[in-house]
Amino acid sequence: MVARKPQLARAEVIDKATRARFESEIEGALKRRPPNEAKLAGALRAIAPYSASVRNAMAEALGIMVRRSAFKRELYAASLRSLADADDKRVASLLRTALGGEDAGSSAALSAACFCTDASLAPALGKLAAARQSHLAFGAEIARVTRSESNGAHLTSLAPMIKESHRIALCTEMLVPLARAKPVPLAIAPALKVLRGAERHLGRWLVMAEVAAKSGDAGPAEEAREKSKVGPSSARAAWSLVFWALTDAVQPIEGTVAPPETRPTVELIARLSDRPSADRDTTFLFRLARARATLCRPMLEACVKALPLSDEVAVRAALYLARDHGRDDLRQALVDAAHGDGAGPRREELRGLATAALWDLGMADVAVPLAEELSASKSIGNVTWGALTRAASVARARVLANPSGSDGHVSGVTPTAEKPLLHETAVRWIQWGWLE
Repeated sequence: MVARKPQLARAEVIDKATRARFESEIEGALKRRPPNEAKLAGALRAIAPYSASVRNAMAEALGIMVRRSAFKRELYAASLRSLADADDKRVASLLRTALGGEDAGSSAALSAACFCTDASLAPALGKLAAARQSHLAFGAEIARVTRSESNGAHLTSLAPMIKESHRIALCTEMLVPLARAKPVPLAIAPALKVLRGAERHLGRWLVMAEVAAKSGDAGPAEEAREKSKVGPSSARAAWSLVFWALTDAVQPIEGTVAPPETRPTVELIARLSDRPSADRDTTFLFRLARARATLCRPMLEACVKALPLSDEVAVRAALYLARDHGRDDLRQALVDAAHGDGAGPRREELRGLATAALWDLGMADVAVPLAEELSASKSIGNVTWGALTRAASVARARVLANPSGSDGHVSGVTPTAEKPLLHETAVRWIQWGWLE
């Protein structure tokens, strides 16, 4: 470990002051659980892939929480999943302990097991797959199928036993991460078909269908295509968007799949969210905006009708309108938001988001100095967006200095100009503290 320290230090793209801030926040959270732990946990999820130092602090904190059986804490879930995503060698032993604890270490442990490749987890997962509680057995079996340790037959037999409340939790805490990840084995598809047959919520149906579609199952897309041709016009419109989303999930490169011709409405967007209705989640609107769907412009315009920009939805709408629809006046509105010149008490919380939006618009000369200012913000979200913006700037400079890509000192994933900072997962983690 001592011999690796110099290499890790050179690999860091997150600046030292920001790393110290996160390490201090983790230490403080272990001493006294903060009221905003979900947002701290979300910020850590976003920053962890880019900092070995932060992951070290998370690993130490995770060890303490596993010993305390603090399986319901957001910091525990964020640390466990982040280390599993990074394929950290320390996570396997901690996961084995957690899986043997109360409720199998919570759904976070079962989700993390899907992304941990260590073979030593197999006995614990096999034991849980035979548990009397059907939801725990189902979660463990999902992990086993994902890890190619099961042919999916037992998973399919368990599917009819999953109650609605457990289905909701499984969707949010296990299937949403799988929908974002690389394709899983096709063996998962029959069980998901059973769950979809019992699912009345279109947004959750779509999540289950995306996991199946990415595994190679053509059934969900065909079902959505057929349903888009029958029934009331509102239902046909919704299913046409579902069909497009499933096609886009299999071919996610921008421009590969033509955006749909269906004009979105507030009701349609709400129905297509995997979140509860009370969250007023606009994920699907920005999925359409990211695909440059022209018919979503009226809804984006409605989001920025009142200036200055006053919430997260308005900031993101301004980004896409300025990028794709000629609203260059909104660039200044984003600059104002990044300076904190907004309306209402929440203007400070928008500064980091607006700064990242400026970076995504190609305004690096404005975004990077603003990101420097954010390092001292009281808002952990602002600190995170600022750090990601500066890290993207560092990564760009390294690429320009070494176009051949032979620099071996930048490990893991680094923010780049090609990958937007304001991607959906980062927004949900950092702004909302949604840890799915």
